[in-house]
Amino acid sequence: MCLPAGLEAAPPAECTWLPQCLVRCWHAGSLSRCCAGKGVWQCLTDGLEVSLVHSLYLLSPGVKDGSWTVLQLVEALGSCLENTDPRTRGRGIQLLSQVLLQCYSLLQEKEVLHLVLFYENRLQDHHLVIPSVLQGLRALSMCEVLSPGLAVSVLKAIFQEVHVQSLLQLDRHTVYSIITNFMGTREEELKGLGADFTFGFIQVMDGEKDPRNLLVAFQIVRDLIAKNYALGPFVEELFEVTSCYFPIDFTPPPNDPHGIQREDLILSLRAVLSSTPQFAEFLLPLLIEKMDSDLQSAKLDSLQTLTACCAIYGQKELQEFLPSLWSSLRREVFQTASEKVEAECLAALHALSACLSRSVLSSDTEDLLDSFLSSILQDCRHHLCEPDMKLVWPSAKLLQAAAGASLRSYHCVTRSVLPLLLEQYTKHPQSSQRRTILEMLLGFLELQQKWGYVEEDESSLLSLQAQVCSVVFSALTDPSVQLQLVGIRALTVLGSLQVPWAWHGLVLPCHFALSTLAGSGLRMPLGEGAWGHPSTPLRCVSSSEPEEESSRDHCSLRQRCLQALAAVSIHTSIVRETVPVLLQHLRKVQKGNTACNMVSVCQSLHRVALQCQQDAEGCWYYHQTVVPCLLALAVQAAMQESAHPLLGKALLEEEVLAAMVPIISAATTHLSPELAAQSVSHVVPLFLDGEVSFLPQNSFPCSFKPFEAQRRLVALLMAFVCSLPRDVAIPQQERLLQELLALSCSCNCPFTATTAAKCFAGLVNKHPAGQQLDEILQLAVNRMEPGLAEGPRRMQALTLLLWVTKALVLRYHPLSSRLTDKLLGLLGDVELGPTAADGFSLLMAESPDVLHKGCHADVRIMFRQRFFTDNVPKLVQGFHRAGPDVKANYLKGLSHVLNHLPKPVLVTELPTVITHYSHLCLQPLLLEAPQIMSLHVDTLVTKFLSLTSSPAMAVRIAALRCAHALTSLPTTVLLPYKARVIRALAKPLDDKKRLVRKEAVAARGEWFLLGSPGR
Repeated sequence: MCLPAGLEAAPPAECTWLPQCLVRCWHAGSLSRCCAGKGVWQCLTDGLEVSLVHSLYLLSPGVKDGSWTVLQLVEALGSCLENTDPRTRGRGIQLLSQVLLQCYSLLQEKEVLHLVLFYENRLQDHHLVIPSVLQGLRALSMCEVLSPGLAVSVLKAIFQEVHVQSLLQLDRHTVYSIITNFMGTREEELKGLGADFTFGFIQVMDGEKDPRNLLVAFQIVRDLIAKNYALGPFVEELFEVTSCYFPIDFTPPPNDPHGIQREDLILSLRAVLSSTPQFAEFLLPLLIEKMDSDLQSAKLDSLQTLTACCAIYGQKELQEFLPSLWSSLRREVFQTASEKVEAECLAALHALSACLSRSVLSSDTEDLLDSFLSSILQDCRHHLCEPDMKLVWPSAKLLQAAAGASLRSYHCVTRSVLPLLLEQYTKHPQSSQRRTILEMLLGFLELQQKWGYVEEDESSLLSLQAQVCSVVFSALTDPSVQLQLVGIRALTVLGSLQVPWAWHGLVLPCHFALSTLAGSGLRMPLGEGAWGHPSTPLRCVSSSEPEEESSRDHCSLRQRCLQALAAVSIHTSIVRETVPVLLQHLRKVQKGNTACNMVSVCQSLHRVALQCQQDAEGCWYYHQTVVPCLLALAVQAAMQESAHPLLGKALLEEEVLAAMVPIISAATTHLSPELAAQSVSHVVPLFLDGEVSFLPQNSFPCSFKPFEAQRRLVALLMAFVCSLPRDVAIPQQERLLQELLALSCSCNCPFTATTAAKCFAGLVNKHPAGQQLDEILQLAVNRMEPGLAEGPRRMQALTLLLWVTKALVLRYHPLSSRLTDKLLGLLGDVELGPTAADGFSLLMAESPDVLHKGCHADVRIMFRQRFFTDNVPKLVQGFHRAGPDVKANYLKGLSHVLNHLPKPVLVTELPTVITHYSHLCLQPLLLEAPQIMSLHVDTLVTKFLSLTSSPAMAVRIAALRCAHALTSLPTTVLLPYKARVIRALAKPLDDKKRLVRKEAVAARGEWFLLGSPGR
């Protein structure tokens, strides 16, 4: 097949009217029909020149739908492509290239062959033509029907004929795109070029400066290395052509449309430099040089690149440079004032140690890890012993960074360092110095967590277990609070280690601590000096009647010991040891009738409960051990109070019962349905029938009747039944609900009535829908309505109404609307109105003990948004109609609704509120509830200012009044917005409506005065 005339390499002729002629040919029906008539170039001579874009718009569809082929198009372009004027040739080739970019997927193999030969020939043409030729080659490089060998031919032609770096940025980018396309589709062909391809690309990239092109070029280099292209003797040249940009020093111009950031270039270049060990001999000296630079950015980049390189390097690449690298890292950590540089140095040291740890050694190879760690120990170990402790922390950080790299490096470092730290702890008498040493020891203990327990572990901790436990426990009993806190952290870490000796070693300290803080005087047979100074923890309880100051110290020590025991109770084996001791201590402090001590123990028990939740065995052990014990203590105290009012009084205080509620709740929420059903079969009969047989020490002086005599204990029932999984059946549930309903409406004790109401609401929320639930709710309504109307227990009825309404609102029950309307009506009540207004906070907020997802309540995801949509209009209408003495109730209710609305929803709904309700309540709300509205000041300012440009005059006026009212919020909240608001309010000063201008003047004046003296 012969080449069409247009593809010949003959000198071109003049053709400035080509585009219009092609348009005329297009309108005639087809190029072939035109040629069969007057002849295509006779038609072209009659045309007028039009734009290239217009021609392209008309020509491309013809090629796409098969009206003519690309070769016919080339023949038609023949005179233009052979024109002697390079600009005209360039326009012809440009038009052809643009058509190819849109139609390349439709080309046939023979067409691609002819076009490639033509474009390769044109690479020798005038430099003005080259950009259009490259665009055509880019289109052809995307063709799937490219014949074998053409990709190599095109790249050879580009490498030989085109001086890429003399081209414009866009044209250089085109060359990179051609190379990228071929590497993606013709990999094996390009690899056949061997190192010549690498050398050709080096010539193309050499001298590139544009960041857009560099990102593509760096990607090509990464692909060259990752896909194993032959680098041959050009490794150093490839390194030089990329490393010349290191470290990246690029600041994007303002308003850069391309969005290329310095970090993009840094990461891309780093990926290149760290992609192959072959660069190591050239890169590592460069990194060492840049680490010594005065520029922090250069230091950081070098350190991060070194860390990345260590992931692929081995001993061979690092061996020569290890001393210099260690010297630079040590100097930076010891001398730098930058936390960033220090952190990157430690990361690099960690990476180096990890790299050396991974290396597989032959019998005749030196173990570089051992020699490298020896250098680190030699340079850092002596600083741990210096009296002034000036370089203690830098040295410890370096040692920990190296030790954390592998189990082998950990053993090597800790064998040398841990005995030294334990020795220094004993030598330094000051608490501050001991705290520093213990914090360093804690760092090494935390590293042990990373590796866990290994059979036949060679860890130095194994041989030092007694000394480690001794140091930790002596810190717990030290007078210094700061040292005790570090001791608690260390105790927690020891408890979390998967090391049997750590668990067993902690049991004695735990027993010893609680026997000490409980004042029992019990001394465990620990051996001489096993805990440093055993008499230290006993000093706080040596006197049965301590003075006031020593009593405070004793309570403080007791509190910290309780925290330590709770913190370390992570594994079930430890929980089995600590929980009985904590319960024993609770029994002891109960006899002292001091509520604060009991609350402290309850807080520790609660923490242990939370830590047990994820372990099924530990959770069930905790539940069946703690819940019956707490119930037994409470029942016993309640019965003693009935018989002897002075006994057991502290345990029944609201503060203590409230502290016991989260313990029982946390111990119940994560039970499996089977175990929960087993437990509920005991607890509910206890409260309904006084069945105490399952309680420990159940020989009580009288029968237990919580709904008659010992009513406060309903709080513990609430904690249990409201935390059960939803699918657990509660025995005698209807009877239980009736008892709770009666108690909530009849009890004079606010704590008991509220607790009964919450328990009733929690059960109603989970109750399956149906006739039984409807009957229970109707019974509740029948009890509430008369109680709300009149009588001495209106407040109890309102409390029940609030909690039942919340339970139904959460699950979208139809009755919730009726109860909410009842609550809205109470806002106009002089006596109950303020409490009803605060109740809107209860409805919208998450309750800590019942009716939340953690206790398996039925909570719909959008209930706040639905409540807002349904009730805000009613609140606004009520405010408008209310008398002056109760308007504040509506404002308070609205403020609670807005305050608990999710911020994204508030941003969406606020324009509606402003538009429809600002003239009624939003402006007064800003004046009456500034503290709540301050939480949303950013949203309010933004929305008010945007609405000052609303097309509606009423909205503009309302927005300006609200902007004015904003100045009633605390000045410290508003000052960051002052300048912005003043600028924005300048525009309404020129509003065409006088009333709008008037409001703008008033609002802007107030904002000008914001923060002025005397305001």
